[in-house]
Parts: sequence; structure tokens; C-alpha cells
Amino acid sequence: MANLKSAIKHVRQDEKRRVRNRMVRSRMRTYVTKARAQLTTEDPVAAAEAIRLAASELDKAARKGIIHPNAAARRKSALMKKLNALQQSSAEQ
Repeated sequence: MANLKSAIKHVRQDEKRRVRNRMVRSRMRTYVTKARAQLTTEDPVAAAEAIRLAASELDKAARKGIIHPNAAARRKSALMKKLNALQQSSAEQ
């Protein structure tokens, strides 16, 4: 355990931040998982809405420093690629 007053305060702050970061990370992962699930349903409109929400959560996590901005961009890009492929396949049918 920390002995200095400032070190004790840092431990408290770190715990608060850890809990907050965990909530944001969990929420982000949930939305991304839902978006991936929508991509398998062959409904491009619902998938587009789910991806929009997931992209918003990814941006929030990147803005708060929970994930790197490039990681958020990479994940959004992958989701959009799959959405575009779904829209192309549904337009051809």
C-alpha cells in the first residue's frame, strides 16, 4: 500500500478511472458486437443504424483515451467495409 498522501490519492484516482474506462470499453464492445450481428441478418438498413451507433461509441472511447484513435478508425473502417459489401449484395438481388 502507498505511504505518501499523494500516492494514496493517486491510487483512489486510478481506481475511479479504471472503473470508468471499463464501463466505456464494455459499452463500446457491446455496440460493435451488435453491429456485427446485424451484418449477418442481411438487412442493410438495420445494419447501417447499428454501425452508426457503434461508430459513435468507438469515437467516444477514442476521444476519452480508452483506445487509440487509429484503432477506432480501423474498427470503423472494417465495419463499413462489411456494410458496403452487404449493400452491394442486396442491390444485386
